[in-house]
Amino acid sequence: MTTAAPPGRDIAYRGFHLPADRSAGTGHGVRATPSGLTLTDPPERDDPTEPTAPDSLPEGVLGPVLRGRWTSPPVPTGFDVAEVVPSWTADTPDGCWIEVELRGWHGDGPATRWYPLARWAADDRTVRRTSVPGQRDAGARVDTDTLLVTGATVTGWQVRVTLCRPADRPAGPVLRSVGAVATGRAHHTPPAGPEPTSPAGAGRGIVLDVPRYSQRLHAGQHPQWGGGGDSWCSPTCTSMVLAYFGAAPAPERYAWVDPPGPRPVVVHAARHCYDHAYAGAGNWPFNTAYAGLHGLDAFVTRLRSLAEAEAFIVAGIPLIVSAAFRSGEVPGLDYDTRGHLMVLVGFTTAGDPVLNDPYAPDDDAVRRTVPRERFETVWQRGSGGVAYVLRPRSVPLPPAPAQSNW
Repeated sequence: MTTAAPPGRDIAYRGFHLPADRSAGTGHGVRATPSGLTLTDPPERDDPTEPTAPDSLPEGVLGPVLRGRWTSPPVPTGFDVAEVVPSWTADTPDGCWIEVELRGWHGDGPATRWYPLARWAADDRTVRRTSVPGQRDAGARVDTDTLLVTGATVTGWQVRVTLCRPADRPAGPVLRSVGAVATGRAHHTPPAGPEPTSPAGAGRGIVLDVPRYSQRLHAGQHPQWGGGGDSWCSPTCTSMVLAYFGAAPAPERYAWVDPPGPRPVVVHAARHCYDHAYAGAGNWPFNTAYAGLHGLDAFVTRLRSLAEAEAFIVAGIPLIVSAAFRSGEVPGLDYDTRGHLMVLVGFTTAGDPVLNDPYAPDDDAVRRTVPRERFETVWQRGSGGVAYVLRPRSVPLPPAPAQSNW
């Protein structure tokens, strides 16, 4: 059963799982395998219709580079788009990478040029994982992980992913999924008065047993990845949810962490979510892509309310949510932040959110209960309701609204 979207909250997500959805788009130099799309055998050097500029290779990669590309169909949204955030899951052997691009669409054709959003690799030993800042023109601009529509009229989007393998490497990337969430312009219009709080529903009284990890236990450690633990809210949250689903990396994968500190698995996540251009580990799709490396279906979306979030809690899926607030705005969260990630683990019987907030002095202090109205306001105002959805394929998503945002 689906429900109608609340008025004025235009949000739509569309994802493509590969190879099942391969025929929905177009491919060049890629072939289907049971685990996703990979390069053809023998691979092709480049797409002759859209050659790659010689200076586009990552530092340290000297070519030649073998490439393949999958381009989604245009995805109409049915509303005037203000923002688009892509996300994906893939595997990249050492030395290989993928490039993710977005463009706006309107009517029968492109509304903007292609904008690179990410050069992504699972590891960082050869290719530095990075967003592509500084892109701006009359149609749109890029803000780290988000395409912001400025002068163009956009009512849809299209994504393409290029799989890249140096010719001297024995294996190439595998693309498992890619999608994007689009948000309408109405979301960016300040309300005339206080926004109503969503009523508590079926999630009341359900609290999922997500382990509690404090990011602040890592304060000052490994500052090369975003300054250390005080800034690691996103990878700490991602680590909590991976552990909840029994999908955390095995100890041998983070044996390199020296000194091991209080929880080396969080250091592993911070390193492998780190965005070298952003200089932090809070890039939204880099965190969901990291979760995808551990076998989970993972994507970034936006939710319209805590009522929608309750459906995930009922389904057994904790959510990683992004909020911004000043000290005193939300009782129980007594600090300032321009953007902070927390795990929504459930609701009290009265419908108040129960959080695993990693910005705590120790693990015991991570669990916090906050007022529903105050928290919903800072979540929706701060990020437009951003949420990471991480789950094993064996755990079904809840039924989506009529204007589907998952």
